[in-house]
Parts: sequence; C-alpha cells; structure tokens
Amino acid sequence: MLYYPTRTFLLQRGFLLSPGSNDIEIKELLTDLVPYKTDKELIRIGGDADGGYLIPNDLEGVRYCFSPGVADRSTFELDLASRGIRSFLADYSVDEPPIKSDMFHFTKKHLGALNNAKFTTLQKWIENSVSRDTKDFILQMDIEGGEYEVILDTPTSVWERFRIVVVEFHDLQDIFSQSGIKFIGHCFLKLLLSFRVVHIHPNNTLPIAGRNGLQVPSILEITFLRRDRVRSSERCEVFPHPLDQPNCADGPDIVLPDCWFR
Repeated sequence: MLYYPTRTFLLQRGFLLSPGSNDIEIKELLTDLVPYKTDKELIRIGGDADGGYLIPNDLEGVRYCFSPGVADRSTFELDLASRGIRSFLADYSVDEPPIKSDMFHFTKKHLGALNNAKFTTLQKWIENSVSRDTKDFILQMDIEGGEYEVILDTPTSVWERFRIVVVEFHDLQDIFSQSGIKFIGHCFLKLLLSFRVVHIHPNNTLPIAGRNGLQVPSILEITFLRRDRVRSSERCEVFPHPLDQPNCADGPDIVLPDCWFR
C-alpha cells in the first residue's frame, strides 16, 4: 500500500519509481545475446577509440552502408569507402558530414519511426536510396537511444536485407525495471529473428549497473551477423577481443561481465 504514495512523492521531485524486473527474465535475455564465433575473423573498422567497431570480415559483395547518427566523425564510413563501400548518412543535428567524400550521400534527417521533415524511417530511407532488389547492406547505428523505436518499426523483411548490423545500445540499465525488460527485450528478440550476435563491447563512458550478480553496462556496442552467414554454433568465451579499445581514452575499458557469455 505504501508503493503508490512513495511513487507520487518521488515523481513530484523528478524521480520515477517503477516495478523491478525478474532476474530470470534478465538471465534469459543475456542467454539469447551470447556472442557466437564465425568462420570470419573480426576486423576493426573506423580507427581508434570512439567511432571504431568490430565487424566480421565478410564484406565481399557488400556495396552500401547505412549510417544514421553522424555527429562529429565519419571514420567508420571513410574506412568502408577505402574498401569500395558507399555510405548513406543521416543526421538532422548537422548540416553535412565532417568529412567530405564522393562515397558519402547525406540526408539531413534523424532516423526514427516517422516520415516527415525531420525524421525518416529505415524502410523509407532504403527505398529512397537503392533499388528494390539490392541487399546485403551494413548498418552502423548510434542514435543516442532512438535505436529501439527504429528496431520495432522496421519490418523483418527489411532487416533481412542487411548482412551486418552494428548498434550502440543505450540505457541498458533499464532492463532492471519491469517495463524496461519488456521493451528492450522485444527489440533484441526482433533482431535475433534474423541475426546472431558475434561481438559485444561495453562503452566505458558510463558505469555498470548490477543486481544479484547480474552486471549490465549502460551502453553496449553489439555486432550482429545475419543467420545465414554464421557457420558455427560455438560461443565466444574470451573478452575483450584483442582489437577492442576504450571509447573514452581517459579511462580504462570495461570488460564484458561474465554473465553475458558464461
């Protein structure tokens, strides 16, 4: 009976109290997200520190990358351009990419779940960029928490046109709440219909949240490979990868907690 008065008291002061999630639900989600080995080695694309990501060396036949969230760097896309891969970039908060290249095509819009003057959906963006029968794209998405609505909005048929997907997931500590585990869990389960996780790296700019031995980094970079490209059922058990680097050079890297892969 004390829950609702306490919740109201905290809400009036800018805090939200919500029911907690079940540890079993969290463990089930972490089990689903265990990274798998493939017959393709992981390579680092995008240089050092923030902006560089590990992806499978499975780029033969890939012609296009979709990269929402430009901000102040485009090293990932520039590295892909050197390999003959053209990038479509989108970000409403900037007027152009920080690096100019004939291999870049920029759209001044945020990626989201709407199509209007400020936002575009992933499906519409692809339709406006490439022919209908083109597939095997790369997606590199870092849109500061907007990734979840994009994942839920995008049809599975569109996801299956991507070969490699790299997403920086934010606010993962929310899975300790009842609403958070449902929302974030549904997003992951949708991606896992088409992909398997092949790498996870915590972003060291925010700390780890924990409860009952479950440790969850607030921000995670997760690399997915489409299921038909995965040739192994062996799970990864060694972290960090030798090519991993801290996003913020001023602090030590965060090692992926054991509960994510053991």
